[in-house]
Amino acid sequence: MIIRVQSDPFDVGATLNSFAQDRRDIGAVVSFTGVVRDTQDDLHEMQIEHYPGMTESAIKTIAQDAVSRWRLADILVIHRYGNLKPGAPIMMVATAAAHRVAAFEAADFMMDYLKSRAPFWKKEITQAGASWVASKDADEDALKRW
Repeated sequence: MIIRVQSDPFDVGATLNSFAQDRRDIGAVVSFTGVVRDTQDDLHEMQIEHYPGMTESAIKTIAQDAVSRWRLADILVIHRYGNLKPGAPIMMVATAAAHRVAAFEAADFMMDYLKSRAPFWKKEITQAGASWVASKDADEDALKRW
């Protein structure tokens, strides 16, 4: 299990290759990478804040739940904080399992959790000013599946 909360950028391809390298006990690796999206074509940057220690602990708890629910061979979660420009990777989830359904479902579960429950706060800085990103009802509704 790899849980990293970091300000530094990461190489998605190299990270994924390293995660699955030399594994002969798995039949599926599923990954998702989230990037900073500029929906209004005026985003200067996104500021992401977190509570060190608490954030890693919260992510680890839900990752352990995913590992036991889907009998994962391994799981990786990277989430960045700090000032991120549009197009920059924010986070990555990768799951490894014997079968694809488990890997897909566990990755989906992790994404729903990270979007709604991980203790991160996001502020968008645009030409018009700064505003906190509010939670969305759709993200909360997604958790009901689990």
